[in-house]
Amino acid sequence: MTTIRTPAKIIPRAFPGIKPDEVQEIIMNSRIKTYPAGSVLCREDAVEHTFYMILEGDFEVTKLINNSEKRLLKSLFAGDFFGEMALIHNAPRAATVTSLTNVVVLELDKDGFDRVLKRSPSVAMAMVAEISNRLRQNDQLAIEDLRLRAAELADAYQKLAEQDLARREFLSNITHELRTPLMVASGYLHTLKKGMLSGEQLQASIETVSRNVDQIVNLTNDILFLQEMDLVLPDFQSVNMLDVVETVLRKYENKAKARGISLNIKGRLNVPPVQGDEPSLERAVTALVDNAIKFSPPNGVVEIRLAEQENHVSTSVVDYGIGIDPQIRPRIFDRFFHIEKNGDELYSGLGIGLSITRQVIQQHRGTLDVDSTPGKGSTFTISLLKWK
Repeated sequence: MTTIRTPAKIIPRAFPGIKPDEVQEIIMNSRIKTYPAGSVLCREDAVEHTFYMILEGDFEVTKLINNSEKRLLKSLFAGDFFGEMALIHNAPRAATVTSLTNVVVLELDKDGFDRVLKRSPSVAMAMVAEISNRLRQNDQLAIEDLRLRAAELADAYQKLAEQDLARREFLSNITHELRTPLMVASGYLHTLKKGMLSGEQLQASIETVSRNVDQIVNLTNDILFLQEMDLVLPDFQSVNMLDVVETVLRKYENKAKARGISLNIKGRLNVPPVQGDEPSLERAVTALVDNAIKFSPPNGVVEIRLAEQENHVSTSVVDYGIGIDPQIRPRIFDRFFHIEKNGDELYSGLGIGLSITRQVIQQHRGTLDVDSTPGKGSTFTISLLKWK
């Protein structure tokens, strides 16, 4: 704004009701100064002793919220004033005032104000009236700030409540997931100890115990891996994603066969190696393949597609199963979140597989994308940097 104010016009606005000779008294005890754009004349939380009246230029008044968010409270122009509390109180500034343009201000410090008061006591009454009005305005700002903080606290409380519920559900789920294989293995071990089995029954029992113990070990390893992977970032090596995929598919051959599901590798099979830690990437792909098999219909198909982009190699796990409801999609990577039921079909699991995958890919500076349509299936795509 180009408006220019003279001291004689702006002072009566700051001190309503004062006499002309008192205006001159204030002018005599003040000084005119110029500042470039970007100058901070009042700094939040600083104890300062100068009152400013704007003769020319524009300012913004800002306040930090939660020590991080800079919020604009208002704008000031020629004819406005600020910092009057500094004349009567040694309290910190309530906000920061910064010039947006080159500015000209009339400055009155506390010593000059005290000299004016000795000669013109009515100035004190005018200042008290103006400060009372400004305090009412500040009260409204404080109330609004409290409203915002209350909303933030409510949101934080809601998140804590959700996390607590997730922890309780996790404990319940892990108890269920571990109890079943433990009871099965324990029952068969007791039978074996009594020597009641022989021949094919003995071999089948040993395989059952082994399978259930493996399930317990895998669950335990997943939980430990999820907790420990934040602490250690391995040195990356050259990793062949086709080897990783083939290893995972061999591990899931029997599970897929039991549901009549075909596991197929498609796309470019001679993709270049990526930068990574092979055991971690194997866990990431394992979680995606496990989910794809779990949520595919019997006699379905799960495809793993390899492709190469400019600087990346992508690995996509595709299923044609139940898909993901858009309402729960934002939560699928949360720890311990899992789908328990779809129609009449129940699903086991702790809800940590996708969380492991996301964390692994983040540590590899890669991306993990999902494309899903309810009732038609899902595609999870890992994109990793090529090995250099």
